Amino acid sequence: MFKGKKYKQSAELIDKSKAYDPAEAIKLVCDTSKAKFDETIELHVRLGVDSRHADQQVRGAVVLPNGTGKTVRTLVFAKGDKAEAAKAAGADYVGEMDMVEKIMKENWFEFDVVIASPDMMATIGRLGKILGPKGLMPNPKAGTVTPDVAKAVTEAKAGKIEYRLDKTNIIHCPIGKASFGGEKLEENFNTLMAAIIKAKPAAAKGQYIKSCTIASTMGPGIKVNASKIG
Repeated sequence: MFKGKKYKQSAELIDKSKAYDPAEAIKLVCDTSKAKFDETIELHVRLGVDSRHADQQVRGAVVLPNGTGKTVRTLVFAKGDKAEAAKAAGADYVGEMDMVEKIMKENWFEFDVVIASPDMMATIGRLGKILGPKGLMPNPKAGTVTPDVAKAVTEAKAGKIEYRLDKTNIIHCPIGKASFGGEKLEENFNTLMAAIIKAKPAAAKGQYIKSCTIASTMGPGIKVNASKIG
């Protein structure tokens, strides 16, 4: 795989054999963010669980204190007063069957988060095979199926992110932009890690956090000392 000049320069600043303290790793990831755009800083956490077992799933959502730096477009499935409340809260799109048909017929995906009131789940159930693989299907555990759709919209806009295991038992999440600086990124990092640690399944045995790495969009990964987390 070809690595550019900036990537190689950044990689030279990192000791690959070392696991850095969180604050030090975050400072390094900011220092090695060399792209011409404001890079997203991502956190990758490998857990000592087996995602194939239902009792070892790790999934939830948390509001990052400093947001993600990304403008979040929300689609809300609701009707009546709840639909009006969602609009008042700043939802980008609100609808019922009309939105289901728009997605199915037009392959429309101009949204980042889907929120639904519980009474709408039967209506949007047919979107499961479309939204599911994209990680967009509303889910009670993520707080995106809720009677209080207005609150969910507000939280999504404020920087609420969902964390969940992939098939290799790794959680991938953004914790902000390089322009945030070390202090804000560290606050977001600590908030997300605290949520992941709190979500540890009772069935998980042995070491829970196997490894932790942060990286900018175009930069190299930096190992974080898992023993210094939590």
